[in-house]
Parts: sequence; structure tokens; C-alpha cells
Amino acid sequence: MTVPAAPPAAPLAAPPAAPLAAPPAAPLALLAELTHRCPLRCPYCSNPTALARPGEELDTATWARVFQEAAALGCLQVHLSGGEPTARRDIVALVRAASEAGLYTNLITSGVLTGEAKLQALAEAGLDHVQLSVQDAEPVSADRIGGYRGGHAKKLDFARLVHASGLPLTLNAVVHRQNLDRLPQLIELALDLGAGRLEVAHVQYYGWALANRDALLPTRAQLEAATATVEAARRALKGRLVIDYVVPDYYAKRPKSCMGGWGRQFLAVSPAGRVLPCHAAESLPGFDFPNVRQVSLQWAWEDSEAFNRFRGTGWMPLPCRGCERAELDWGGCRCQAFALTGDAASTDPACALSPHHGVLSLAVDAAIEAGTAFTYREPQKIPG
Repeated sequence: MTVPAAPPAAPLAAPPAAPLAAPPAAPLALLAELTHRCPLRCPYCSNPTALARPGEELDTATWARVFQEAAALGCLQVHLSGGEPTARRDIVALVRAASEAGLYTNLITSGVLTGEAKLQALAEAGLDHVQLSVQDAEPVSADRIGGYRGGHAKKLDFARLVHASGLPLTLNAVVHRQNLDRLPQLIELALDLGAGRLEVAHVQYYGWALANRDALLPTRAQLEAATATVEAARRALKGRLVIDYVVPDYYAKRPKSCMGGWGRQFLAVSPAGRVLPCHAAESLPGFDFPNVRQVSLQWAWEDSEAFNRFRGTGWMPLPCRGCERAELDWGGCRCQAFALTGDAASTDPACALSPHHGVLSLAVDAAIEAGTAFTYREPQKIPG
């Protein structure tokens, strides 16, 4: 499919935003959420609980313009995600458009819809990297967690195709109480599949994961054992496998620098075209997120009220305001603050100084007493 030439950016009139002391630095990466369609039903899915319908999705030409604008803005890489991005019939054209814009292209995929011919076409279109999600190292458990029978076997077949193609492969293992005890086997799986990088990503609790928190939240003993396993593996496998480690905040004393700080390093575009400071920001009420159908990516990044609201430190309440860590953690996660306190502007409860820090202990105690049943993300039909 030929990608139409991108039209010049012509932002429409928009409400003024409070000016910053200096323009924000260029974002490093764009997350392009191409679709919410997915054959899997993962109970920790990062998509919003209100999924975009296929008819709302941006078309090929609009995505091509977004990629051009992202490159002009200074983005270096684009993460092509979903849902399942290969559910889009124009995925090869989208990869080509992103590559022609000069962006490093990373496909974030479940791997279950892509065979050898499509993978070859993606590589020829300019795909630079593949990030494959896995639900567990044990097939029955993996298929149960993903809600997709036979999915684990398809993922392994796909990973071997990626390795044979010469494309770099990252294995993304989302871990939680129901698979964390098999972390050593997940590390071995990454080695067996020829992955150069393994991301051990503890579930982050908003959206579908928040709805399933009681079934997913690990115990402190599990978390400590997993951390020790990662540290030992990093030492033993140095030079063979890079291991990234993303921990949950529910046992923390200080919050993480979520996305490197709101509106500082990262932006996302939803399937329907909303420009977001993070992939979960649509969960926040009271925001009028700009849309690439009406404005340029540059205007959304630099001038929109949504991006400026929590940018920097001027918005921070006590005890964040004046804290020596204010420009290290940038106030933590706004989506987590809202999910746990009902106020996106409150101090992230992951901080021990937050007046809401105790809600984390209550959540942990509730999870220990809970069962293991999931509320699955319901898939949307994928046209053939």
C-alpha cells in the first residue's frame, strides 16, 4: 500500500495554555497505539477499560503525518503498539511510513498474528526491532493468563522467526503474583529464544490491572525473591542478556519517575488520535487531550494545557513542593495518584511522606486474602 504524502501541519485554533519559562525539550519517543483490537484478553492490559472502536482509528495517511511530525519534533524512536498492532491490515505501510520519517521502529506485539511472510514484509519495510510479550514460561499458565488458547506456542514460533530474520528481539515478561515464582524459567526462555534483552515488568495498577489488582499483586516475599533473582542474573549473564526491571510501587517508600516526568520525555497517540503524556492518561478526568486530527503534534507537546498541567514542579503540593527529590521523581505517577486518592494532583501514595501512603498497605492486605480469578479484557473482533 502506498502511503499518501503527509500534509503540512495546520493546527486549528486552540485554547491558550499558561506559558512555560522555557520550551520543553524534545521528546525521546512516541508510543503509537495503532489499535485497541487484540486477540488476547490479558487482565493487566494497559489499554483503557473503554476501548476505542475500529471505526475511530486513525487512517494510514494521518499516522504517516504523525510520524513525520514526531521526527520533526525531535523524537528518535516510535513504538508501534496496541492492542495488537499487526491486527491492522496496513501495518506494513505504517512501518514503512515511520521508517521513511527517520524514526527507529519497534514493534510491540503478542506475535500470534504474524507468520514468516508478514515478518519478512515488515523487515523489508524498515522494521528495526521486535518486542514480544509473554505471559509465563509454563504454557498452560501462559494461555490462561492471556485468555488465548495456543497463544504461548504461537509466540515461541514467532520468536524463532524473529531470531532467524536477524531482527533484534526483546522479550517482555509482565510479572505478577500468578507467574512471578517462575521468573528463573522466564530468564531461561529469553536465552533460549535468542533475545538480547529481557524486560521484567511488574504489573502497574491502573485500567484493567487495577480491576484485577487483588489477583495480581505479589507478596513482599515474592518481590524480594524476584529482585534477588534479577540481580543474580544480571551478574551471571552480563554480555549475554540485558535485563530491565520495572518494580511495582506498592512496597515502595519513594515513587518512580513515571515516564521520566509528565510531558518531559515521552508522548503517546491513542488509536483515536488523542495525544497523551502517558499511555494511561485517558483514565484521568477533567482533561481535554488534544487530537492530531485537529492540531499538530508540536502544538500538543509544547502548548496544550493537558501537557503543561503537571509539567515541571510548579504544580506540586506539599510535601512534594521543595522536596530534594522533586526533580528526580517529578512527583511520581499522576494516574496512580488518581486511582488511589481520586485526585490526580495529589502526592503519589508510593511516597512514604504522602498522607495517603497507607492505602498501599491496605491494598496489599486485601490481595493476600483474595482469590486468583481474573476479570479478562474483552477482545474486539479483528476483521479478516
